[in-house]
Amino acid sequence: MDKLLTRHTAFYLVIAGAVFFLGMGLASSAWWLLAALLFAALTTLGIFDLRQTRHAIRRNYPVIGNLRFFFEFIRPEMRQYFIEADTDALPFSRAERSLVYQRAKQEVDKRPFGTQRDVYRQDYEWINHSMAPTHPASSDFRITIGGPDCTQPYSLSVLNISAMSFGALSGNAVLALNKGALMGNFAHDTGEGGISSYHLEHNGALIWNIGSGYFGCNSGSGIFSEAAFTQRARHDSVKMIEIKLSQGAKPGHGGILPGAKVTPEIAHARGVPAWQDCNSPATHSAFSTPIELMQFVARLRELSGGKPVGFKLCIGHPWEWFAMAKAMLETGITPDFIVVDGAEGGTGAAPIEFVDHVGTPLREALRLVHNTLVGIGLREKIKLGASGKIISAFDMARVMALGADWCNSARGFMFSIGCIQAQVCHTGKCPTGVTTQDPKRQAALVVSDKSERVAGFHDNTLKALSELLGAAGLEHPSELRPHHIAKRISSGEVRVLSALFPDLEKGELLEGKFRQTIFRTGWPMAQAASFTPLYSLSAALSGNTHSPIPEHAHPDGTVQADTLSS
Repeated sequence: MDKLLTRHTAFYLVIAGAVFFLGMGLASSAWWLLAALLFAALTTLGIFDLRQTRHAIRRNYPVIGNLRFFFEFIRPEMRQYFIEADTDALPFSRAERSLVYQRAKQEVDKRPFGTQRDVYRQDYEWINHSMAPTHPASSDFRITIGGPDCTQPYSLSVLNISAMSFGALSGNAVLALNKGALMGNFAHDTGEGGISSYHLEHNGALIWNIGSGYFGCNSGSGIFSEAAFTQRARHDSVKMIEIKLSQGAKPGHGGILPGAKVTPEIAHARGVPAWQDCNSPATHSAFSTPIELMQFVARLRELSGGKPVGFKLCIGHPWEWFAMAKAMLETGITPDFIVVDGAEGGTGAAPIEFVDHVGTPLREALRLVHNTLVGIGLREKIKLGASGKIISAFDMARVMALGADWCNSARGFMFSIGCIQAQVCHTGKCPTGVTTQDPKRQAALVVSDKSERVAGFHDNTLKALSELLGAAGLEHPSELRPHHIAKRISSGEVRVLSALFPDLEKGELLEGKFRQTIFRTGWPMAQAASFTPLYSLSAALSGNTHSPIPEHAHPDGTVQADTLSS
């Protein structure tokens, strides 16, 4: 049998089939010619397989070798619908997606028979309940964003749509999200792609995200324009201004939108020429030091007419964040808010290494930022937002216990308008019309229907949060503390988050108390005048902190090879 079955057997069989059915068609019925055409097409495919040079499998196994590529093509769908367990997070589990769908559609989100999770598995988490539960009067939890220098503070919901640009999302998706935000009285972050007509059509509250390309407020050559910024920042729909320093999925990585994708609509929103490459650099040109960043914050607040201004970042080198904190102290300028984006955050497309291995995860990053602000006595002046795989009310409670005042969700709201996690966002072939500019594909997304689902997801998630708070004996998310959340470390060890993420005392960094290693090591390295540390981390760990960094050192303190030999 092995001698009869060769690597070309399938090819020989389709040739024989073509000849056989052609003969049958000529001798009997013309219907046989349809089968002959099919086998002739497979024969042509086999000839092409033998002649092509790109795939060895197809050359060695003409015709049948193509099945390998077909099965690989449908593998994600096969896994999602037939193999994947309800609790497999890739990146979001079926249970998580189903929860969003149910809440968005106003369907029953209850589950019978008990949890599907292994409560004795490492990393399992829960919120500790109280024997004296409360009944919060409302689930419309809000906070006021605006520090002492803000003249137009904004009452913000504790759950809002995270940054997603028009261009990454379709026009219909933006319309649905913004209309849903208006219906639910919460905010919609524009993403760094600028404010499009789709963001303004329904007058939903906007958080204008300004990245390094200054889209919507540039001079046409990528340089920040005060006049263009002022014109848009004072629009009634714009409630807050967010300077994007970095995002969790690809921190420190710029990008280029090829000219072929820069349609007139996208070009108008971004303030750039149509059909030309659109550059989003890795760094800002409007500032280059922590002090200049704070001055930029103050300038934007003035130009916007006193609206809340803050920045969004994914934590990398801790001393760079400490440098920003020191710049706040030196200048007396504080942002009205800071959004901490975790490394688990999403994106339309990013290099695998960045998605998997760059940036600090949300919990550690958020706790660092919160504790730093407490330690320098500025926490009460600055509100903290958090984003990164936040789907459920428990996800919200956990990060709010660690210091967040509010939460942003991107993929959660994408699910609410129909996203099925096909993970083809970067191809333009989104099956639900959410992340495509193809007019026919996005036409399938009906704005009037999906906007109600956006509002429904927001409303029902906050109702669930209210129930969690009541069970814990609390009235408002601001009362959550790390000790309310417990985490299983191993089969025989459980700790509350306050044991894993200790609190700092108000002002203790100003007093020179460095009880935690990260502050003891990193705080003295930071300087307000530069993101470059005063000395290297290696020097800090070795105790040799009196030697300055060589002239040609990298920001992390490592020295280039050519400097060592000079």
